[in-house]
Amino acid sequence: MAEEILFSEPGARWRLVAFGPVFCTVALIIELLTGPVVHWFALPLFAALLSGFLYVQVVAARRHASVELTPTQLRQGTEELPISEIVKILPPPDTESYVPQPWETARTLGELSAVPRRRSGIGLRLRGGALVQAWAKDDEGLRTQLESLLAKADGGAEQ
Repeated sequence: MAEEILFSEPGARWRLVAFGPVFCTVALIIELLTGPVVHWFALPLFAALLSGFLYVQVVAARRHASVELTPTQLRQGTEELPISEIVKILPPPDTESYVPQPWETARTLGELSAVPRRRSGIGLRLRGGALVQAWAKDDEGLRTQLESLLAKADGGAEQ
């Protein structure tokens, strides 16, 4: 039985692969309506090339920039972190401060060297005191789900 998914971001959507053919079809329609020259060979070639490049990018983003949270683990890209390893969720960064908090320079979860573009970091303290950065586009949503899981774990430990 598959675990319940509490939070998920795919990294990229497959509909991006259709952009090349859609744009080239629009260009073809414009050429048919406005001019004597129609690029019958070039437009399908560019549509295929754009789709190929976008396919590679979507596959990479879905592998390395996706996020999934279940009751037992947090997956960031290709790295899986058991929820039991998380001791504390650190406060969000102070946007007024010029000095970064220690977790903002900590290792980023996943194989990437930094938080992916258009995503925000969330500081986590792990067992043993290590600091790491989790990340998501909807960082508030992920933070809320993580806090809920940690509250349940703490509540269960106290009983």
